[in-house]
Amino acid sequence: MNWLEHRIPPPLVAILFGVLMWLLARWVPGIDVTAGWRLTFASLVLAAGIAVCLSGVLSFRHAGTTVNPLQPETASSLVSSGIYRHTRNPMYLGFAIALVAWSIYLASPIALLGVAGFVLYMNRFQIGPEERALATLFGDAFSTYRGRVRRWL
Repeated sequence: MNWLEHRIPPPLVAILFGVLMWLLARWVPGIDVTAGWRLTFASLVLAAGIAVCLSGVLSFRHAGTTVNPLQPETASSLVSSGIYRHTRNPMYLGFAIALVAWSIYLASPIALLGVAGFVLYMNRFQIGPEERALATLFGDAFSTYRGRVRRWL
């Protein structure tokens, strides 16, 4: 399964899990909640996810390093400021939050399995390989950072 490492762009992974969540929501009855409440709450959660994701992108841009998740070995600096003081993966966390918003909109607790699937996939096929590359590039600095800041939250 190593051939999946760094093969699928994370936004596409999130979209694929979103489609799976939609299919699950159609298969298993959800919660009866009015569309207005679902849309309002889902929009607020989505806005939080977008803000988390964008703060990660902006931190990378400010540091002048790559945001390309398919080539972590091209990173030019270890970013540990801004949102990176609280999470090592704010962009992926933002996608996960957006998927939670999607499950709220679908009014489907079973759809939350898609969020769990996304997190598991990202841990195995994206984050793990990224962290190996960062450990090679930044050595003790990354090891210290990894010991201080959690992977997700």
